[in-house]
Amino acid sequence: MKFQKKHTLKEIATIINCNFIGPEDFPVLGMNEIHVVEKGDIVFVDHPKYYDKALESAATIVLINKEVACPEGKALLISDDPFRDFNTLSKHFRPFTNASVSISNSATIGEGSVLQPNCFVGHNVSIGKNCIIHSNVSIYDNSVIGDNVIIHAGTIIGADAFYYKKRPEGFDQLLSCGRVVIENNVGIGALCTIDKGVTGDTTIGEGTKIDNQVHVGHDTVIGKKCLIAAQTGIAGCVVVEDEVTLWGQVGTTSGITIGSKAVVMGQTGVTKSIEGGKTYFGTPIEESREKLKQLANIKKIPQIIDKLKENDK
Repeated sequence: MKFQKKHTLKEIATIINCNFIGPEDFPVLGMNEIHVVEKGDIVFVDHPKYYDKALESAATIVLINKEVACPEGKALLISDDPFRDFNTLSKHFRPFTNASVSISNSATIGEGSVLQPNCFVGHNVSIGKNCIIHSNVSIYDNSVIGDNVIIHAGTIIGADAFYYKKRPEGFDQLLSCGRVVIENNVGIGALCTIDKGVTGDTTIGEGTKIDNQVHVGHDTVIGKKCLIAAQTGIAGCVVVEDEVTLWGQVGTTSGITIGSKAVVMGQTGVTKSIEGGKTYFGTPIEESREKLKQLANIKKIPQIIDKLKENDK
């Protein structure tokens, strides 16, 4: 998430009431998760295991729970609870604003687009030209919909990320203030759920078609001209490259990449990154030919056992 204007390190430290290391006027341009940070962004880290990753990332402001040596060209915000203070910044720069109408006055809807009854369109939503948004679709704040997009009934665009920190008193949610961006000529089936980014974007690429009852997790990027069949579940921070096919009931773990033009057969569990241009099947996932050979050999086990028993007689 980029701020509407440049802020200084001292201003950010004042908001979250913490100490800082670096020049008072060090520029702060936004905040983001570690996999999408850029120069001028704040990233948070609250576990020693990930200190180096955060300090060596593209982010130039690190919100951290220990005073450490500050890398050249960067600044630190020293907090006793970076998770809490990252949420504080999210609330400050993109607070939740309740809606009083079904279609926000700040939403823009392009020429030729049709919204069927009972749709909800939140604040600062942009819908392009010649779209069809069917009944009971909810499009949360700040979502961006391109031209010629079709979204079928009951789909929800922009729900919160499933991202929690376990504390003694229960689970603390990392607030979501990112967006969903749906590019031109995308088709989305009924009863789908596409979560917004925590601070970045969840993106559906141009020409991609999504079947009914598909879930897309936060900050996932789906490429152009993909096909995703019913009941597929894609976890957060996944990269699905162009022209990938995911058949029904595929499930993925988070933070992986599915290569361009890969085909993943139904009910496969994608437990790791996979190369493009190949067909995959099974859990754990393997190339489909190899997996089918294994299954064929498993069926032969009873015959082999019978032969061994005959030889022992």
